[in-house]
Amino acid sequence: MYAPERHQKILEQAHAQGRVDVRELAELLAVTPETIRRDLTSLERRGLVRRAHGGAIPVERAALMSPVSDREGLHASEKLAIATLALDELPENGSIIIDAGTTAIRFAELLPADRPLTVVTHSLAVASTVAPRPNIELYLLGGAVRTTSLASVGTWTHQLLGMVNVDVAFISVNGLTPERGLTTTNMAEAAVKTALIKAARRTVVLADHTKFGREEFGRIAPLAAVDTVITDAGVNADLVQDIEAAGTQVLWPGRPKAF
Repeated sequence: MYAPERHQKILEQAHAQGRVDVRELAELLAVTPETIRRDLTSLERRGLVRRAHGGAIPVERAALMSPVSDREGLHASEKLAIATLALDELPENGSIIIDAGTTAIRFAELLPADRPLTVVTHSLAVASTVAPRPNIELYLLGGAVRTTSLASVGTWTHQLLGMVNVDVAFISVNGLTPERGLTTTNMAEAAVKTALIKAARRTVVLADHTKFGREEFGRIAPLAAVDTVITDAGVNADLVQDIEAAGTQVLWPGRPKAF
C-alpha cells in the first residue's frame, strides 16, 4: 500500500473513532509502527490530525464541543458504569462538587436518597437533577452560561468558588494524557475546572476511554492534582500504566483498587 492510500485509511479511522492508535494502525495496515508514526507526522504537517500519546486525533476534536444534548447518547453504557462506580467515592454526609458534562449528569442522577449531601455545581443540568432531592443541599454557582455545556463560567463563578471548601470534586474532561494531564476544549471552562479542583480536598475524574490519549487546547491541571480516574474497560492499558506511574489510580468496573 502506497503512502497516500495509508493516509486516507488513517484519516477514515480517525474520523470514525475519534482517535487512532499507532500499534492498531500498524496491525491494520500491515506496516511497522515507525511507518505509521511517519504517516502521522506527515498528516499533522498538513493540518489534518494532531499527534497525541500513542497516536493522533483529527483536528475537528479540538474544535468547540457539541451541545450537551448531542452528546447524551455517546458511550451511554460506559458513562452509566463510570457514574455507578463513582458512587463509591462519595463522602459520608459530606460535601462534593459536580462538574458539567454528560457523565457528571449520570452521576448526579444516581446520588443516593438516603444520605445527606452538600452539592456544589456550575452545571444547570446537574442542578436541575438534584434540586428536588430533600437530602441534598444545593449550591448553584452563577456566571455566564455557555450554550454548549449549559455551565456557568467567568468572574462570578470564580468568586463563588473561592468561598467553598468541599470533600471531593467530580470532574469531567475532554482529554487526559500523562504528559499534559487534564485538558478541555474551551479556555473559560478549563479555568473553572481548575478552580473546582482547587476547592476540593480530593479530585475524582470521570472519563470514558475515548478521552485517554487526547490533548485539547485548554489545560486544566496536571495528573498530580488528581487522586483517582474512573473510566471503562476499553481504556488503553499502556496509558493506564503511565498514569498510575505518576501516582494517580485508575479504576473501572471490575478492577480492584490498587492503592
